[in-house]
Amino acid sequence: MKFLPAIDRYILRLTLGPMGAVFLIAASLLILDKMLKLFDFVAAEGGPIGVVFRMLANLLPEYASLAIPLGLMLGILFAFRKLATTSELDVMRALGLSYTRLLRMPYAITLVLAALNLVIVGYLQPLSRYWYEQLDFELRSGALGASIKIGEFTTLQDKMALRIEQSRDEGRQLIGIFARVSSPRGQVLTISAREGRFLALKGNPDTIILRLTDGQIIQDDPKQTPRVLTFTRHDLPIDLPAIEKFRQRGGKDREYILPELLKIGWSDKATQQERNESRASLSYRLVEVVMMLLLPLLAVALAIPPKRSTSSLGVFVSIVVVVAYHKINEYGQAVAALGRISPIVILWGPFVLFAALIVWMYWRVAYVPGGQAIGALERVAGNVTKRIGKLISRRNGSAGQVA
Repeated sequence: MKFLPAIDRYILRLTLGPMGAVFLIAASLLILDKMLKLFDFVAAEGGPIGVVFRMLANLLPEYASLAIPLGLMLGILFAFRKLATTSELDVMRALGLSYTRLLRMPYAITLVLAALNLVIVGYLQPLSRYWYEQLDFELRSGALGASIKIGEFTTLQDKMALRIEQSRDEGRQLIGIFARVSSPRGQVLTISAREGRFLALKGNPDTIILRLTDGQIIQDDPKQTPRVLTFTRHDLPIDLPAIEKFRQRGGKDREYILPELLKIGWSDKATQQERNESRASLSYRLVEVVMMLLLPLLAVALAIPPKRSTSSLGVFVSIVVVVAYHKINEYGQAVAALGRISPIVILWGPFVLFAALIVWMYWRVAYVPGGQAIGALERVAGNVTKRIGKLISRRNGSAGQVA
């Protein structure tokens, strides 16, 4: 750090603090919202709680692809807003430092984060999305131990109905067991037991033993008189249902990494739908990363309020712009994947328009004396704020006279 000029070190400190805070807050909010839904889902499926955190870990690359640009944008914006509101920016400009010179360190951060985001959206995100889908499939199919739910009847192999009242010691001790087993020749066994536990059968992973303690067996055979047997211990073999294997990665277009998208998108062996989906996904990921290179210019344009003003309208506008552009790209990807519009038009077209708008806003702030990128919005917001203040004052005055 010492080899950097003092001004670069100062701007770097001002940028990294807010950027890290925004990134953590944005990622935390997204994760907390999803965590509640996953807890409800896993509890409904009867799965282990630990799978929730595994699924959340696989969602981190998805959320990071949005949180990183948002954190970069607001980090630079807050840094230059502080310089502007404390008149430090005026001093730097008076010393001959241009906005382009002041953006040296923000652009160094941007290049690093853009490369990181390219790795995330190009490689980590497709793999983590597949792993998330795999965990979801295993949870629904019972491969994670969620096939027997406490307090409900569970049917196994269409020949056994099993119900367990309580489970203790992480499922090792089962209380209040009821089972009804039917055989191919028509015999039906109705079994009740005070407690039991599952035991693995060596050499046969498809069958487990339910060891029952203190119970009764009612044998109902069409050819014989029903019998009632009492036991202190009884081993009941249970054939596990066959669990369908999860599909191979690539069943969905967003599960392909960048080299695979390039190969499929221009392959004669792929169908037209596969080519459309691959090209749409490739353009979507690239345009999201390339857009990050323009965020420092947008941040500076929105960070500097009018003179003698502390308006924070630029912060609000920056969040709206980043999120809205992300949603526009998601819509463009969906349309391009259907083959209705070329990805060049629906994805790169909005990028060109946004880029032109951002360059114009930066040019207004950096090269036009007294120029404001959102001056009209600032005036409208100021007028609205004044009118609201007058209405509140009038109401408070009227209330005082009535009292």
